Amino acid sequence: MRALVCESYGLPRDLVLREWSSPKPGPNEVVVSVRAAAVNFPDTLIIQGLYQFKPDLPFVPGSDLSGVVKEVGAKITHLKTGDEVFGFVANGAFAEEVLVSGLDCFLKPPQMSFEIGASFMMAYGTSYHALKDRARIRQGETLLVLGASGGVGLAAIELGKLMGARVIAAASTEGKLQLCKKQGADELINYTSEDLKARLKELTHGKGIDVIYDPVGGTLSEVALRGISWQGRYLVVGFAAGEIPKIPLNLPLLKGCQIVGVFWGSFVMKDPKSNLKNTIELMEMYAKGQLKPRIHATYVLEEATKALEEMMDRKVSGKAIINMA
Repeated sequence: MRALVCESYGLPRDLVLREWSSPKPGPNEVVVSVRAAAVNFPDTLIIQGLYQFKPDLPFVPGSDLSGVVKEVGAKITHLKTGDEVFGFVANGAFAEEVLVSGLDCFLKPPQMSFEIGASFMMAYGTSYHALKDRARIRQGETLLVLGASGGVGLAAIELGKLMGARVIAAASTEGKLQLCKKQGADELINYTSEDLKARLKELTHGKGIDVIYDPVGGTLSEVALRGISWQGRYLVVGFAAGEIPKIPLNLPLLKGCQIVGVFWGSFVMKDPKSNLKNTIELMEMYAKGQLKPRIHATYVLEEATKALEEMMDRKVSGKAIINMA
């Protein structure tokens, strides 16, 4: 089979498209013939050796996927050959076939396209885990989403609204903000042309933000944290800006707030039953038409490096999808 392979840590242009061994399932695994795979920001970090974990070289990047079950392990009972599925892997999705744990592979609803299926797990899984399990967001609270036009940001806007929050979307351009508005954001902040701290104070009448969802990091983090409410929750989701911020610890003391880490990948591995429950709830929302993932663009496997480059250059709003067939 063909796969996009990381042979040494580097940039997308250093990846190699070549033949790769087809996987064989263990007792609790399935082999999926990949139809679509989503590009996520962590993929750009993993290939550079900058992520929280480093796969052994060489490896195939890519996490979110959808496709058709090719082969099932001996202990798999909820899936069979030919089933259309979506799922999540630590790496390996940018290939024509991938090995997936049975716990992380789910039947795809017939009305869901392969492209939407591939765009679903990381964005909505991360954002739902963050808002439901980590922040325990409540009806009527105010949610600030930084980097709101990205895949996880748009998912956080949708889920925040469904969970009863007033959502403030912050992004770097007017075009990105208009996309956030279409996704349901109540208020918009352009943090390249507006004073973020002043706008947060204005929009909350001095009270501050109850929950901050931050997949960006960098210089925005401390500014946003200074705008949090008493006993607010600051969700550390990622560092798309490339810089891990250093937070003065007097701020959470003075605000009585919590700084809460959100690592969905570890949550999936450490608490698969809770993740399954969350996934079922998300699929119920999708079936009701409450969740509408946005596809930025689609690429073929030969263009996967271009998709990764555009992700690194922050040109992607929503999800970039690699089609395998």
